[in-house]
Amino acid sequence: MPAVSAAESHPVAPLRLGDTGPMHRRWRLAQRPAPVRSRWAAIVAVLAGLGAAAAYPRLGIWPLAIVSVAGLSWAVDGRRARTGGWLGLCYGLAFFVPLLHWTGVYVGAAPWLILAVGEAAFMAGLGAVLTLVQRLPAAPLWIGCAWVLEEALRDRLPFGGFPWGRLAFSQANSPLRWYIIEGGAPVLTFFVALAGGALASVVLCIGAPLPRWRLAGAVALLIAVPMVAELLGILAPVSPTGNRLQVAVVQGSVPDRGLAFEDRAQQVLDNHIHETMKLAAEVRSGKLARPDLVVWPENASDVDPLADKQAGAKITRAVRAINAPVLVGAILNGPGPDHRRNAGILWSPTSGPGAEYIKRHPVPFAEYMPLRSIAEKISSAAKLVTQDMVAGTGNGLLRGGPVPIGDVICFEVAYDDLVQSSAGAGAQLLVVQTNNATFGHTAETYQQLAMSRLRAIETGRTVLQVSTTGASAIIDPRGHLIAQSGALFEPAILTASIDLETAQTDAVRWGAVPEWVLAGLAIAAAAASVALSVAAQRRPPSTNTSTSAANEMVTS
Repeated sequence: MPAVSAAESHPVAPLRLGDTGPMHRRWRLAQRPAPVRSRWAAIVAVLAGLGAAAAYPRLGIWPLAIVSVAGLSWAVDGRRARTGGWLGLCYGLAFFVPLLHWTGVYVGAAPWLILAVGEAAFMAGLGAVLTLVQRLPAAPLWIGCAWVLEEALRDRLPFGGFPWGRLAFSQANSPLRWYIIEGGAPVLTFFVALAGGALASVVLCIGAPLPRWRLAGAVALLIAVPMVAELLGILAPVSPTGNRLQVAVVQGSVPDRGLAFEDRAQQVLDNHIHETMKLAAEVRSGKLARPDLVVWPENASDVDPLADKQAGAKITRAVRAINAPVLVGAILNGPGPDHRRNAGILWSPTSGPGAEYIKRHPVPFAEYMPLRSIAEKISSAAKLVTQDMVAGTGNGLLRGGPVPIGDVICFEVAYDDLVQSSAGAGAQLLVVQTNNATFGHTAETYQQLAMSRLRAIETGRTVLQVSTTGASAIIDPRGHLIAQSGALFEPAILTASIDLETAQTDAVRWGAVPEWVLAGLAIAAAAASVALSVAAQRRPPSTNTSTSAANEMVTS
């Protein structure tokens, strides 16, 4: 009988690098052959990506984030890096195409799909890295680190990055959300991915003659991750100063949905003036307590109130009527003729416009146009951005009101450093000014609200999210909704008496340090896996005793 090699007779998945001992090789030979599992790998990767999208609002089925991590890890396990990259791309497209659908509601499919493909490319890199780190002992740990590395890169590249779709942002209703107190969104992402990696290990152990301690360890992780999170929630530091602040959020709505809402000069401003006058009337009648601070959304003044005397006079009249400082969202002209600035202006009833916050992270291809000539060829919507928005500087802290206020505008809520900087500088209250009119009735509004809830927990501060069209909300430091507006594209007024806090959470103290440590561990793990692979390939054939024995068994 002719000799038949083990690989020809019974093809198996590639050996796990780093576990090169004889016993491990027997385990791998006994596992299910890779060609059988490869039939399902792409399907599982796509289903895992779709499941990840469903973990975010509106559906908000947060456990699916953990399941999706497990699905991708299962699909790439034991494969070459290039195969893992392809499977990661499949996962990324299935994830980002539905998740970011709102970006193309009014500007067409091209920007939406280009963004989705660009974000999916980072998932291709993640898939390749996972094939390396999953070969090491304690694979769930390295899986968690790899996800943090992927998000760290995607949050910053290119043009300042786009952090939408981070694992952390799917967990606003999850018991795991309390991890964000200890190290921000990267640490929360790590523990979601750690749980997903443990779940993948459990599945991979089923039917494989592996040591029982591996299965027991993975199960223990699945139990420990939520239990520790709940303990963190119980012990979460809440240190109210004893002072309270009466706040009011004004959602004035807009005359039109989509990109046409700015076409009627001063109409958006008039809507917010009207609602503020309505609030002032209810205060005078005794129905509502007089607020210490009133907050308007991004773009509440659709003309520059510092340059347009009529607009400035309207705002002053409304501010004096409510007799409280109003944080006004406005688009300002300049500094050059082709520039504008997205601002929050603290408007005093006695002294008028005061402290300003200028948006520090304008959105590329929406608020300013990099690569303009190329962008205009891809989509005619690029021509709508006729002026480039100029970025502001500083830490986002506004003084001059009743308390120090930390301000971020719209998508800035997704960037860790922009939120943490003002809390670290002494803000006792955080405000998220946003304008969701350009996204209609899509999930974007609710995805952003989930981020604001997590930022409240992360910083230990009350967060006021105020939108032109909804959802506006007042969120306490534990992420609970004190008040929330109802239907979208309808005016709303929210009021509440809130506690003020000054203590800093570990997330604010540490800043980006946990993220860099976890990302560095992922790089080190991938490098160690490659090094072990090279070392294994250089070993003399005589040391490969178990493989020789296996070949002898097949040929006998």
